[in-house]
This record gives sequence, C-alpha cells and structure tokens, in this order.
Amino acid sequence: MTYLNLMVPGQKGKVIGFARESRIVRRLYELGIQPGRSIVYLRNAPLKDPMEVKVGSSCLTLRHAEAALIAIELET
Repeated sequence: MTYLNLMVPGQKGKVIGFARESRIVRRLYELGIQPGRSIVYLRNAPLKDPMEVKVGSSCLTLRHAEAALIAIELET
C-alpha cells in the first residue's frame, strides 16, 4: 500500500481507501475517487503541483496534499 502522492507518472493502481475523513475526502468521493476504482497517475504540472490523474474515463487534477489522503494498491 502507498499513497497517490508517492506514485510516479505512469503508475497504475486501485483506490483502497482514505487516510482520514474530511470535507476534501467527501469531495474526492463525489468526483469518482472511490475504493475499488482504478487510477492512473498521468503527469505533474511544470512546478510539480497539481498532478493529473485518470479515474475511469475522467481526468482530474489534484494537489499533492489532497493526493496524500488517497491510499493506493499499486498494480504490478
């Protein structure tokens, strides 16, 4: 298990949960970042923040602080 902010561009994984409950986590859930969903880390912005991820058919941008809340099981 790792967290989304620790992945590198190109890695894939599955969302397994969240580090803690907060308004941000509820919003991430509404955006489709839910346990069991596949997630792909696409790329960073030029200054490393935000990062772009793909969840299902949607591309989202997240701050690294938000990504640190998302627990991931990496695909091998």
